Amino acid sequence: MKRIESTLAALKSADRTALIPYITAGDPHPRHTVGLMHALVDGGADIIELGVPFSDPMADGPTIQLACERALLHNTSLWNCCAMVAEFRKTDTKTPVVLMGYLNPIETRGLEAFCQLAKDSGVDGVLIVDLAVEEAPDFAPKVRSFGLDLIFLLAPTSSDTRIAAIVREASGYLYYVSLKGVTGAASLDIGSVSAKLEQIRRHTALPVAVGFGIRDAASAALVGAVADGVVVGSALVSQIEKFQATPERLPGLLKAQLSEMRAALDTPN
Repeated sequence: MKRIESTLAALKSADRTALIPYITAGDPHPRHTVGLMHALVDGGADIIELGVPFSDPMADGPTIQLACERALLHNTSLWNCCAMVAEFRKTDTKTPVVLMGYLNPIETRGLEAFCQLAKDSGVDGVLIVDLAVEEAPDFAPKVRSFGLDLIFLLAPTSSDTRIAAIVREASGYLYYVSLKGVTGAASLDIGSVSAKLEQIRRHTALPVAVGFGIRDAASAALVGAVADGVVVGSALVSQIEKFQATPERLPGLLKAQLSEMRAALDTPN
């Protein structure tokens, strides 16, 4: 079994919800990223989503847009992101890592070259925000041929027809965007989330992680009661922005922040 599959299967058998934090690679500086990844694992991360900085992150709100800008000031590239994963793998061979970003940096380098480097670096999956499922038949086989999972986004507006098309191409897990709009958007409606997850699960046995709108332990616990995984991004990236001038504090702060969510997820309802 691949790392993502085995991790999620073990969590399911233990009746636990996956905690999937997101940070932007190179924020606040490339030299800090690997240490922050280890801090997330220490705080209870089951899978890490590592954002690839991009100059036009159209699906992201101001918090992650600014994180991309900070990372790009230090010339953090897709190739740098893979190097960070390789460094992380020197001491952590267990925690799955998913690169989350946009098509342009991959197309600039070439899909095959990227997949080879990602595989060699220890990347487990790729989530490409602007990859339409209509393009997937040309894209997904190449990604899968390198042993990488291709993770897709689903939205509140996704129809049954579109869900069915996406699950045919997806592997690893599905990422359900619980809110209309960009990352860091407004409050959750847990009833609507639960209903949409039921609809998605009629089409697939793949685990479904839920992101957008998860800000703290309470919201993580609410979502964790109905989802297979909880993705937290903007809340962590906001901490990085707040303490960017004192980066030595960030590992402890992110670990503590994530530990609260992990405890909430593991507390019986």
